[in-house]
Amino acid sequence: MTINWFKYASPASFYFLAGRMIPYFSIAAIIFLIVGLYIAFFSAPTDFQQGEAYRIIFIHVPAAWMSMFLYVVMAFWAGIGLAFNTRLSSMVASAIAPTGAMFTFLALWTGAWWGKPMWGTWWVWDARLTSELILFFLYIGFMSLQAAIDDPRRADKAGAIIALVGVVNIPIIYFSVQWWNTLHQGASVSLIQSPKMATAMLSGMLIMALAVWMYSIVMILIRARLIILERERHTAWVSELKEGVLE
Repeated sequence: MTINWFKYASPASFYFLAGRMIPYFSIAAIIFLIVGLYIAFFSAPTDFQQGEAYRIIFIHVPAAWMSMFLYVVMAFWAGIGLAFNTRLSSMVASAIAPTGAMFTFLALWTGAWWGKPMWGTWWVWDARLTSELILFFLYIGFMSLQAAIDDPRRADKAGAIIALVGVVNIPIIYFSVQWWNTLHQGASVSLIQSPKMATAMLSGMLIMALAVWMYSIVMILIRARLIILERERHTAWVSELKEGVLE
């Protein structure tokens, strides 16, 4: 028996699917977070160069990864909505932006806390830091532009243009430590090189990455449901849903 996944392109169908998915991803996020934090603060050894201060990377690195990943996903769905005029795609893109902005801010903030003991300063106009800051402004610009335009369709199109143009910043962030002489250290994890850290450190970081991934899915699904209710408020199925809730 095959499942017709295309039916979930309808906001109504996706609304109920998202509601069923949220509890499972929430449980996964909590489990991964507990395990990841335990490894980060109790199991992982002390770094011989950075001491205990390095432990902030268990939050900083997953947040930085997620800030870039979510922007690419947001731009993808915004582009789909722009190209095919699909309502749900644009709604999902709008739902992603606040979580992406939050992780970008968290990456910048934790990076500053790590930079102070390592570099002796909270901030430098390093290529990696500056491009990550630009990513934060891109998220803010996407959300601000959508909020400034009353017509949702026009807002989606304008936001999609910003999102697609801003994608060029993602490879700049990732390769900045290779293209320029920067203070920021190179990649901690690489697909083509052996890990540069202890197994406990690496496992803790990857589990924390799964935790923030699960958390992101939960928040995006919750926000997408709210956006769907707002934009579809005049439809019959939302009216029936409200009547059912009121009963």
